[in-house]
Amino acid sequence: MSLSEPEALRSRVTRLREHQWTPIQRATLIGVLSIVIGSLFVATYQLALGDPVPHRINAARIGDRSANARTVGAVERVAGGKLAFRSYKSVAAALHAIDEQRVYAALDLTSSRPTLYVASAAGTSVAHVLERIYASDPSVRVIDIRPVASDDPNGLDIFYLMLVATIIGFFTVFTVRGMAVNLELRHHVSFVLILAVAGAFALTCVDGPLLNRPAGLYPEEWGILVLHLLAVASFASLMAVLIGRWAMVPTWLFFVILGNASSGGAVSPPLLSQPFAFLSQWLPSGATVTALRNAIYFRDYQHGRPIVVLGVWAIGLFVAWLAVSQRRLRAAAPAAVPG
Repeated sequence: MSLSEPEALRSRVTRLREHQWTPIQRATLIGVLSIVIGSLFVATYQLALGDPVPHRINAARIGDRSANARTVGAVERVAGGKLAFRSYKSVAAALHAIDEQRVYAALDLTSSRPTLYVASAAGTSVAHVLERIYASDPSVRVIDIRPVASDDPNGLDIFYLMLVATIIGFFTVFTVRGMAVNLELRHHVSFVLILAVAGAFALTCVDGPLLNRPAGLYPEEWGILVLHLLAVASFASLMAVLIGRWAMVPTWLFFVILGNASSGGAVSPPLLSQPFAFLSQWLPSGATVTALRNAIYFRDYQHGRPIVVLGVWAIGLFVAWLAVSQRRLRAAAPAAVPG
């Protein structure tokens, strides 16, 4: 009797897992995988971050567009025609929309001198694009109402913080699994939880005093990093249970290649091409960057979505890892002999 397609696939996977690889075959496969992953890394980062251009930038407009067509046209040209203007009745309302991160900029056409309000804290790369209005129309005044820290002009500190937390998460898990192969599941669970809490605490302590973060931010930053580390460590642990020694491959692909490229930390989401712009707010790395950015620069306007997204990933992956591990342990346990 012929096997169904799912059964045939499982059979092929089982045969592949049980195949006895020679040292030469293993070395060749590892070399090929390294080249492929490296090529994907370069291609992904060049596509997402190499030449960022505006795709859609939400912006506020105060005043009559038709009466200021030259100014509006100049601002739209520096944004490549990708500004999505929404009319607001007052400057205060438009600036509040920037604080709530519903728009990235606000163009005031009612003042004696046209003024473009930007927020580099919301998206440094977006602000840099819009600030080029200086060159094309010097009559437009540019004001950054939410600037990034003076020692972080490109707004990359949050991206690096997330990246280091990611590396700590999967590198530590794989190292422990390789060096302590007989560690019981309950000890693995305790280790991952302690790693998430202690690692996030250490990063928060280093990041806070060095970058002069306000003391009140520390607990919130710590909590966000705990969730991110838990998500990374749980994913790495889950992959280790499912595919064993090759677990580094999907972990690197998911968090380093796809996650970091679409995180919005190095290039703001409005300048990312699809699908990176969409994935930015729905993957752990992007949710972490957004939550940290909100906590640091928009403390009174923190959004719940990135924290919820990050929490769902962290808890979901942790529970999935436990469920798969326990099922594997039950399957491997010898059947009880009836008395």
